[in-house]
Amino acid sequence: MTDLGPGQVLFHFVRHWSRRSVAADAGGEQGRLVLVCEAVHALSLRAAPATVNAVAQEVGIDQSGASRLIKSATVAGYLVMAASATDGRRRVASLTSAGQSMLDQAHRWQEEVFAALTIGWSDQKRRDFQQAMTDLIERSYAMDA
Repeated sequence: MTDLGPGQVLFHFVRHWSRRSVAADAGGEQGRLVLVCEAVHALSLRAAPATVNAVAQEVGIDQSGASRLIKSATVAGYLVMAASATDGRRRVASLTSAGQSMLDQAHRWQEEVFAALTIGWSDQKRRDFQQAMTDLIERSYAMDA
């Protein structure tokens, strides 16, 4: 694995964890619910409306797939759809209290996994990694614009 460049290592890591999260959730349904709620949450953090198209772009799937994900999360009680405050023709998703609770639980699990993966790392190394990943994510959003 040492012959791989840093970009290849990054994408290998992403593929590994995307496969693992689906395998851990036998039918994948809970993972998909977390995914769509994460997308809505991420959009809200960037003050972007969580429309079906925005969720589709955030998750990297087509509009119809995003629509199905949103519908499933709405039926499960994790999301609610409402008319946009700026354009009544558009509908936007937002987290319900149950959705926020589920997302909080997912975030705790993510932190536990990160702690387990980085046993032996110094606090500085963890902070440096966090900053490097944050920089990559911000640059990725800038490239999409």
